[in-house]
Amino acid sequence: MAETIDVDYLIVGAGAMGLAFADTMLSDSNATMAIVDRYHAPGGHWTVAYPFVRLHQPSAFYGVNSAPLGRDAVDQHGTNRGLYELATAHEVLAYYRQLLDRQFLPSGRVQYFPKCEYTGDGKFHAVLTAGKTYQAGSKTKIVDATYMKVTVPSMAPPKYHVAAGVELVTPNELVTLKEGRSSYTVVGSGKTGIDTCLWLLGQGVPQDKITWIMPRDAWLRDRESLQPGDLFGERRAGTLQLMQRAAATCASVDDYLDQMEQGGEAIRLSRDVRPASYRCATVSVAELDALRNISNVIRQGRVVSITADQVTLQHGAYTPQPGALYIDCSTDGLAKLPPVPVFQGRTLRLQPVRPCQQVFSAAFIAHVEATYGKNDDDDDEAEALKNTLCRPVPHPNVPSDWLVTNILHGRARALWLSYPQTRAWLAASRLNFEKHWLPTDKAAREALVAGGMSRERQMQSNQLLHRLYGVLDTLPGEEAAAAKALIGDLPKME
Repeated sequence: MAETIDVDYLIVGAGAMGLAFADTMLSDSNATMAIVDRYHAPGGHWTVAYPFVRLHQPSAFYGVNSAPLGRDAVDQHGTNRGLYELATAHEVLAYYRQLLDRQFLPSGRVQYFPKCEYTGDGKFHAVLTAGKTYQAGSKTKIVDATYMKVTVPSMAPPKYHVAAGVELVTPNELVTLKEGRSSYTVVGSGKTGIDTCLWLLGQGVPQDKITWIMPRDAWLRDRESLQPGDLFGERRAGTLQLMQRAAATCASVDDYLDQMEQGGEAIRLSRDVRPASYRCATVSVAELDALRNISNVIRQGRVVSITADQVTLQHGAYTPQPGALYIDCSTDGLAKLPPVPVFQGRTLRLQPVRPCQQVFSAAFIAHVEATYGKNDDDDDEAEALKNTLCRPVPHPNVPSDWLVTNILHGRARALWLSYPQTRAWLAASRLNFEKHWLPTDKAAREALVAGGMSRERQMQSNQLLHRLYGVLDTLPGEEAAAAKALIGDLPKME
């Protein structure tokens, strides 16, 4: 017989989003929770990620609201020198372990079930203890923290054929090599591919020994524009002015991105290749310079098959160097999934509600649940409000998504600030990067906040949203229609 777990919330998944949700519910409510984890320790995909992975955005606004991550320090060496620290995989895992052991479990309101498999409908079972099953209570809400389906190469085989005798490894296995190879081929151009190329270069592998198979070039963001603190205030102000100017004057999506590139916000690997994707990846200028040193870049689409004497791709083939070691970085770590309502009766499906800010989004959803979730008179009305505040923002994939996600964020931000309780929560949230972008001087901070809340500024922001929305008409018909369908209605112009 299944053991009943009678808690307010059953959280499926102990990754970054699940833990951020639990942390805010622990701080902002009296709720009890149980966390079901398929892994042996908290951290989700971080527990199986490659050892040299790091955050691509500052540690200052990653993790959970209640506990700082890192030392709030600027790196003094390496390719991130001069910018705020990026936590390593080991740091992230230690952070989550301490969070669980020192805050969650001692509270008496959180239970943790590692090495358990959730089977749906509030049921889960222990992996290592045969016959040990559990059932959530009849009033327990289910929080699906797995909808984003974050994956890393070690979690799935490659989607292309690899002939016998060809040596292919994941980035996890790369670090265990006992001896070098004559050449290295990195398969994939996303964050994992970038990390792997930088790791190889950092280990002293000559750039002419590296081949980089790049299915699509991507627009990247200069990490300096995302830095917290007063040190980067002038840069952030310049970025905001650039975004407003581009939104007000661009004649097309490409023109908007060109203006962002000219202003140093958007960057690309090759000045001769127009990027065909945008996935929110960030790089420092030093990292970009290092990557540009790799001259043997194959741009012929995705890999179809690899044999000892030929690599076949969607749009061509080439003869590889003998004895090449292939490193599979082709997994789509964050796919662009169709958005679904976050609040669905007894079920909550965690999704980004701010572009590329998953942990903030999970904490924000918890804030909305804790703050607006009690309405005994009209549950449908309460759920509608919560879903309005938490409209999903799918992970970007193509260049036009830069504009689409900006529009979605601009609309959401204006709505959030119209609710005093949410405005106060945002002002206090360490996961809210905008909090870190405000000056530390109290008078300057208050003046900036007041200016942003003025009727004139809100009208200006709404006008820019409508103008960007109109620019989407310059896209091909189906792409424009899909983008506008995703956005839906905008606030009316005054």
